[in-house]
Amino acid sequence: MREVVIAGIGQIPVGEHWELSLRNISARAVQAAKKDAGGMIPEAIYIGNVIASVASHQANLGALVTDNTFLEGTESYTIEAGEASAAAAFRMAYLAVASGWVDIAMALGMEKYTDLSGDTMDEPTKLVMDYDYENYVGQTLTSQAGLLMQRYLFENPKADRQAFGAFPLIGHANAVNNPNAMFRKAIRPEVYEKAGMVSSPMNMFDIAPYADGAAALILTTPEIAHKVGHPLVRVIGSDVAIDTLALHDRPDPLAFRAAGVSLENACSQAGILPSDVDFFELHDAFSVYGVLSLEAAGFAARGEGWKLGIGDRLTLKGDLPINTMGGLKARGYPLGATGAYQLVEAVQQLRGEAGENQIPNARLGLVQSLGGPASTAVTHVLERMPG
Repeated sequence: MREVVIAGIGQIPVGEHWELSLRNISARAVQAAKKDAGGMIPEAIYIGNVIASVASHQANLGALVTDNTFLEGTESYTIEAGEASAAAAFRMAYLAVASGWVDIAMALGMEKYTDLSGDTMDEPTKLVMDYDYENYVGQTLTSQAGLLMQRYLFENPKADRQAFGAFPLIGHANAVNNPNAMFRKAIRPEVYEKAGMVSSPMNMFDIAPYADGAAALILTTPEIAHKVGHPLVRVIGSDVAIDTLALHDRPDPLAFRAAGVSLENACSQAGILPSDVDFFELHDAFSVYGVLSLEAAGFAARGEGWKLGIGDRLTLKGDLPINTMGGLKARGYPLGATGAYQLVEAVQQLRGEAGENQIPNARLGLVQSLGGPASTAVTHVLERMPG
């Protein structure tokens, strides 16, 4: 296997892009990544997307993208893994370069949630659930997450309900300095506490907002990328793990098993422990997911992940900063494109390009994306190359 580095990144602001089409947003991200990589032309493009065929009435995204980015004829197709689709696309690009199949590959995440309207806006998001046993009977990802938080508080009566608020508070504080974030305004603890209930015990701030977005990364070898003009970031760990589709089929619904397995395997490949990383970009679709992800990663014992929300440990000043550019909650949650944004933001940190949110001397970053309630988990370990 060859060494693989990230030579270019590109993104558009996450938000409600009513004026843009799916082809517009993807073209902007692709062109930005190509420019950042010094004009490199990918030999293969892997696209992460989950709702375009329903929301935008568009499949065959490989042809759509290449046709609108002056890349006609380039091998290109869609990778679908729920909301972890873009992270899975990145893994495919990584494997393509590492194996020697291609020298330059691109991973692109793209989603146009605002192509939906009215009562139809919830429907595509349910596609990642078990249709026969969850979706069909009226369950949604939000109601399911509410049940998970209820169960967590029931099993752990000492858990502080307000500690879950650390995840949206950190996300909003970090998004203030992210020009591509959807919500660039910090919130106070009392605002979180008074927010309206959505799916008890989750309130409005416990839930990440769906949005439009497109982000891209170009991967190649260090030899090809040595003249790009910015620090190179190496992919040193990559793994995907799968759990049951339906949450009720798991022996323990509060154990994000796939998240733990993929993270352990990715760190093993990288030759590190999770505690060695300088920051963790986790999948905070719901605040309870943040708690369960930290427990699955081994940063806290079972039933004690909520304690990490007390104090500054997870902030930019702490020893385990999370979601350094706002996370899903404040940067916005572009569904299948999410993993590409997480990876782009991790690269910004490791290059030293995170501005006011820069973690001093950041060398190792951990990035995890989830499809559904950790039915699919994709984890990557990134490292800043010396020099």
